[in-house]
Amino acid sequence: MLAKTPPMGWNSWNTFGEEISEELICRTADILVEQGYRAAGYEYLVIDDCWSLRERSEQGLLVPDPAKFPHGMKAVADYVHQKGLKFGMYSCAGVRTCAGYPSSFDHEFVDARTFAQWGVDFLKYDFCNFPQNGDCRMRYHTMSMALKASGREILYSACNWGQQEPWRWMRSIGAHMYRSTGDIMDNFRSFTDIAKSQIGNLCMSAPGGFNDLDMLTVGMYGKGNVSLGAPCTFEEYRMQFSLWCLFGVPLMMGCDLRTLSGECRALLQSEALIAIDQDEECRPPYLVRCGGVTLPNPDAKPGEYPWRSEDECTYTFIRHLSKGEFVLAFFNLSEHETRLSCLLSDIGLPYPSGIGIVPRDVFTGERLGVKRDEFSVRVPGHDCRLYRCRLSRCDG
Repeated sequence: MLAKTPPMGWNSWNTFGEEISEELICRTADILVEQGYRAAGYEYLVIDDCWSLRERSEQGLLVPDPAKFPHGMKAVADYVHQKGLKFGMYSCAGVRTCAGYPSSFDHEFVDARTFAQWGVDFLKYDFCNFPQNGDCRMRYHTMSMALKASGREILYSACNWGQQEPWRWMRSIGAHMYRSTGDIMDNFRSFTDIAKSQIGNLCMSAPGGFNDLDMLTVGMYGKGNVSLGAPCTFEEYRMQFSLWCLFGVPLMMGCDLRTLSGECRALLQSEALIAIDQDEECRPPYLVRCGGVTLPNPDAKPGEYPWRSEDECTYTFIRHLSKGEFVLAFFNLSEHETRLSCLLSDIGLPYPSGIGIVPRDVFTGERLGVKRDEFSVRVPGHDCRLYRCRLSRCDG
């Protein structure tokens, strides 16, 4: 079964855009294996847009740009497969790709056969330059059928940016993962807006078809194709990766693995966080509480209320895992440290139950002892805390 749990891998777009090559892809394949990413679960290596010539061949086929891929895509796929990885490519449901290259509208079946002949295992299918009179749902369904008819098992990553509420139908037409938002940018506002927008749609994910929040920007630090605004801090990247793992969505790295810092590499390979993302039950998180913070107001004049409020900037989630465990997660999107509290009755554990929780810090591994009635933590601004918990009987 493809996509039994959220797919994991690396995609070229966030950092490199059109600056891709056979050498880059093969070197990235080496790093995925040599530096432990493959062992951590990242198995797909995906080339995004800008890989082909500007026009099809006389036979109507897509042609890899020989300046970028001098040995052709079959040779690149073979190299990736020799490393024990799976190979992914890009096309688009429109007439042209987002960067203006030939795309698969009215060419779905011939393109799917071409990808299969090259040894492609993953297709990212975008939505640029789509005809005004086109049927979005039917065109994505057509490519789903084309992949099935290609003679090769290919994971279908549909990317229509949330048009026509894809969480309601993409899984039904055969997509294994489906983009439900616009493009991510390498800044705090972008990834938090994306995460907040999908809280109500995560229940549509299940084995075989997952809501996709776009490629990760972890470790980019303002360098790359989607850099816009102030770069993230490490703590903000940790929040992004924690949100993606808690939400149980695909983990597609987008940074330059050749120059990634050691702390970001450790974060992306975190066994504890990846275990949450890849939990076999694939349950979405449940929003326990969304609130704000009350802060001193330095601009208050004498006689005015000396406090100000920031709304909807703190989030508390629970996510049920296999083997009777669950995660409690606290996210503080404000700029100021604040105390976040979870009343255990809000997660189905009233005091008379005689049941408490035993939390373990996902980041440090520290066990905090039995908690009853309430569990609260202080969370710095633009940071998060996650705890993997089990139940404990407290009434003897």
